[in-house]
Amino acid sequence: MGRLDRRALFTSGAAAALLAATGTSLAATPRAGGTLKLAVPREGDMLALAARGAVYETLTEVAPDGILRGELAESWTASDDGRVWTFVLREGVEFHDGTPFRAQDAAASLQAHDIHGAQAVGPYVLQINLAEPDAGLPYRLAAPGLIIAPEGQVDLPLAQANGTGCYRVLRAQEDRHFKAARVRGHWKEGRAGWADTVEIAVIPDASVRAEALREGFVDVAALPDPDGLIRRGEFLFHPTAQEMHLAARRDIGVPQKVGTQSALDDGRISERWWRL
Repeated sequence: MGRLDRRALFTSGAAAALLAATGTSLAATPRAGGTLKLAVPREGDMLALAARGAVYETLTEVAPDGILRGELAESWTASDDGRVWTFVLREGVEFHDGTPFRAQDAAASLQAHDIHGAQAVGPYVLQINLAEPDAGLPYRLAAPGLIIAPEGQVDLPLAQANGTGCYRVLRAQEDRHFKAARVRGHWKEGRAGWADTVEIAVIPDASVRAEALREGFVDVAALPDPDGLIRRGEFLFHPTAQEMHLAARRDIGVPQKVGTQSALDDGRISERWWRL
């Protein structure tokens, strides 16, 4: 197989698999800047998972250490019977097209996700009325698929994705490639969204993924084993070289803990990982 062409890789978008597993911190403090390049598989819809995790946000978020925290929701309370939940939403947030985020966007999005009983009771107050008590509702709302979009438009193609996340779409093609730029002045600035740009390519063949990683075309790739990676000390294997899902170059910063509820650091890899 001939040498990969860098430009062709990220414009034609050949396929791969990227599964995040527990990692070790490479730097005490994340470093901002640079481009983070990922290789993901066509199978499992991982391109969409990682891309939507970069572009969109959810009401709540489960951190890599398992702690629940607010994202677009700042706080929440439940009625005594656990059937009525009230969420106070974050003010001053905008979608990437400049439209202000409001409670009605959250309500319409949840309804599009088949979570009924959601309604805006104020510009930044969302109420969810449940048929049955659900003490775990705030955790459920952190699921990667429960993205919030303007007027509930949660199913737009990636090229038209319009969220409130750390990254704004520059170009995208379903099942092939994705490129996004960091949103300057985002409310998470200094806490997430370290890379200036994120590129995701789909590469089906494991040997091609290994070559792309070895030659520096990508920074992170999913591989079933370390075969094809010369001088293994130059790469990080997660969780181990013996039972690996993921390989990364050593100039990639990885959080002390990596979310394992779903692939790709629970879909948050673009905003949580960084370049050293």
